[in-house]
Amino acid sequence: MSPTVSHLTSDGPVGRWHAWRAERHRALTSPTGNLALAETRWLPAGKRPDSEKARVGQPDTVTVTTLQRTDLVTGEPEHGLRLWDADSPAIHRFDRVDTFPYDPAWVLPATYIPVPGARRVAFEHLRDNGGTRELVVPGDITLSVDGRDYTLSAFDDDGTLLLVFGDPTNGVTTYGAGRFLFVQRTQDEHRVLLDFNRAFVPPCGFSDQYNCPMPPRQNRFHLPIEAGEKLPVFRDGFPAQH
Repeated sequence: MSPTVSHLTSDGPVGRWHAWRAERHRALTSPTGNLALAETRWLPAGKRPDSEKARVGQPDTVTVTTLQRTDLVTGEPEHGLRLWDADSPAIHRFDRVDTFPYDPAWVLPATYIPVPGARRVAFEHLRDNGGTRELVVPGDITLSVDGRDYTLSAFDDDGTLLLVFGDPTNGVTTYGAGRFLFVQRTQDEHRVLLDFNRAFVPPCGFSDQYNCPMPPRQNRFHLPIEAGEKLPVFRDGFPAQH
């Protein structure tokens, strides 16, 4: 899909895309951005996190937050701590995220079909050794791409639909475990937009302290999606996943 890109002013789609890229850079390098995550520390069963205690002895640049997940074996809540360092080596050596050029052909309208109830779909996660975690998928997204019909599962991410998808560029020109895309709602509750120019590298592409969901089979496209972010670029040979 490579049509001729028409001339667009700085306040049009291309201008907004560049603004999105600038905001991505700011967010990635912020004190609690993806590049700042230095440690994820899961606690023994039954233990509760104490962020103030964890801060003791840490540099002033470190922020401590708490998080929770479900233990895959017991099904019980599992608590943890995250340590973010605003002065991390990754932030200092980060240069940019390479992207494909903006292409309006990759702004695709799709149909959204809400599903009543709290339907959950199993997503394999990168660091669960083949285990799956069930995420709430409130509806189906249907569209046709290059003559093939797809029914995609986007899960609820704090009130926003987040699509985890894969395509043949993964592991070649884009992040190997797939990419993320926030689904854009429209005034019509049954219509959404998938702007793949805003597809982005998941958090685990910047720090190995994340455990990202991976694309389920129904979210894997048969053709290369040459739009959106490719890979992070660091200076001085710094590894992308630290």
